[in-house]
Amino acid sequence: MNWSKWIRQLHRWLSIIFTVTVIANFAAMAMGPPPAWIVYSPLIPLFLLLFSGLYMFVLPYAVRWRSQQTSERTGSA
Repeated sequence: MNWSKWIRQLHRWLSIIFTVTVIANFAAMAMGPPPAWIVYSPLIPLFLLLFSGLYMFVLPYAVRWRSQQTSERTGSA
């Protein structure tokens, strides 16, 4: 499994974890004031989702930029 597929799979699992923590957060709020660790628990997977999502967003542009750089080097030689 290459790096991009690994990041994509990680992003999928993080989205599931994030969804579960948000549901747990709402369930805890329905029972009264929740503890702080439940309130802030969605933030960890959310930040990891941010970084993996940004990586996947930038990846096509980076591949295109690299291919242009490679074609310029081979064309000028």
